[in-house]
Amino acid sequence: MRCSALSSRLCAQASLNTAARCWSPNSFRSTLRILARRAEVSFLEVCAVVLALAYVILAIFQRRLCWIAAITSASLYILIFWQVRLYLEAALQVFYIVMAVYGWFAWQQQDDQTRTPIRTWSPKQHTVACSALVFLSLLIGGAMDRWTDAASPFIDAATTVSALLATWMVARKLLENWLYWIAIDLASIGLYLSRDLSLTAALFAGYVLLAVWGYRAWRAQWQLQTS
Repeated sequence: MRCSALSSRLCAQASLNTAARCWSPNSFRSTLRILARRAEVSFLEVCAVVLALAYVILAIFQRRLCWIAAITSASLYILIFWQVRLYLEAALQVFYIVMAVYGWFAWQQQDDQTRTPIRTWSPKQHTVACSALVFLSLLIGGAMDRWTDAASPFIDAATTVSALLATWMVARKLLENWLYWIAIDLASIGLYLSRDLSLTAALFAGYVLLAVWGYRAWRAQWQLQTS
């Protein structure tokens, strides 16, 4: 009984010591910094998500203002992705900004009669593009896996290089850009969930539906152009 009571007291004392260490001033400050960082990311993520949705919806309706929303959203995502160690995704946002500036001028004519026409690619062009995407994804993903601490390097590389192409396709008004985005968005959902970016993952789930809508809308106009 005495041994049992002594053991209980020792366990209780050990628990108190552990709790004291866990709630030391340094630990408390560290916890506050982590919470503040998460709150900052969450606020930025909300703003970035709203602007990203605005970009896609405006792009579906071929409104030039979509590129302003894209520039602002991409700027916010540079900060977000860098904080969660998705370095290629952060670098991709820089390209988005460059392409958004290009798209702004490429879509300069907004009158219905002078609007830039929707184009399509041949099966051969898609085959070449997809082959290049696979090669670059393996090459860049392998390099990231070996020389950086990037999370999910191969998926990150694949979504990044594919998004580079798809963004250029949007700026060039290629119909099939929406099909590429469907595949990219589906792959991105798992990537963002693995980094606790649940709101961004939900955004990309919505992107899948918007990409289907965008493809149908652009295809209908393309058929009118060619009829």
